[in-house]
Amino acid sequence: MIRVLVADDEPLIRAGIRMILSSADDIDVVAEAADGRQALELARAHRVDVVLLDIQMPVLDGLSALAELPRVAPGARALILTTFGERDNVLRAVSDGGAGFLLKDTAPAELIQAVRAAATGHAFLSPAATRHIVDSLAGGRAGPVAARGARARQRLELLTERELEVLALLGEGLSNADAGARIHMSEATVKTYVSRILAKLACENRVQAALLARDAGLGGVG
Repeated sequence: MIRVLVADDEPLIRAGIRMILSSADDIDVVAEAADGRQALELARAHRVDVVLLDIQMPVLDGLSALAELPRVAPGARALILTTFGERDNVLRAVSDGGAGFLLKDTAPAELIQAVRAAATGHAFLSPAATRHIVDSLAGGRAGPVAARGARARQRLELLTERELEVLALLGEGLSNADAGARIHMSEATVKTYVSRILAKLACENRVQAALLARDAGLGGVG
């Protein structure tokens, strides 16, 4: 079982998240916190696997709690859950070791998927967060644009035409379901393509793949 702590200062939000996660057979919400300091105390006491952290909380905000989490609960992975999608919050959450960044309008199935990904050591970013990060990082990429583009296009030579099509949609920040609807492919099939693309390109996550797509000028990305 994946042991989860939900930290949010709004009881109704916590209740909704608990209800969604409890529908999964492999997830157990073992504790709830109303502020960042309480979240850290409960994460240590309950030896949780995943912590869902709201950004705007009293006493200690979610991003500050994220920075302290490795000290009090070294094995726990954090997912930032918020209504705020500003780039600086997204970038800080990822740079401080967050396993993902989700907006509060995230679909229930995507929330469950994110918890499972975090528990297995993988990063999960909602499509909206992916777009924010790609837009933020693309402008500050090192090296001449032409050189980056040439290197990216060379790496993409490993991909089939269909994989390139999926990668272009990945770069636009589409979810697997939305990408599948765009190219008339099932969500499960898109997920398989994404895994194959990441492996071929030696990318750790969708963001890295999206940046490659942008550098290469693939499709409508950029």
